[in-house]
Amino acid sequence: MNQPSQPVYLRLRDMIAAAIIEGRYREGEMLPSVRAFAADQGANPLTVAKAYQLFQSEGLVEVQRGVGMYVAHGAADRLRSAERTRFVEHEWPEIVARMERLGIDPAHLLEGV
Repeated sequence: MNQPSQPVYLRLRDMIAAAIIEGRYREGEMLPSVRAFAADQGANPLTVAKAYQLFQSEGLVEVQRGVGMYVAHGAADRLRSAERTRFVEHEWPEIVARMERLGIDPAHLLEGV
């Protein structure tokens, strides 16, 4: 979940992670170059490089020197699993607490689904 107080490189990382999970960047496909992504997002290329470095250190992308970065096999599943864990452990408790403060009944919300 993007938060305004979050550093730009982490927001960019979250955007890329969402694109991988959603299949916009599929396994085995090349990610946009650092410069192209920076231009598209209006970001500093060094900031984008820092976000890309996170994916590399997590083994979610494979680097082919002089060619580019490719989404690693299993990256979408690993990212989805990590996002689920983050949601359940960090975001959901905050949502539940806010619902309780506001007097929102979860069952009432599900009736509209």
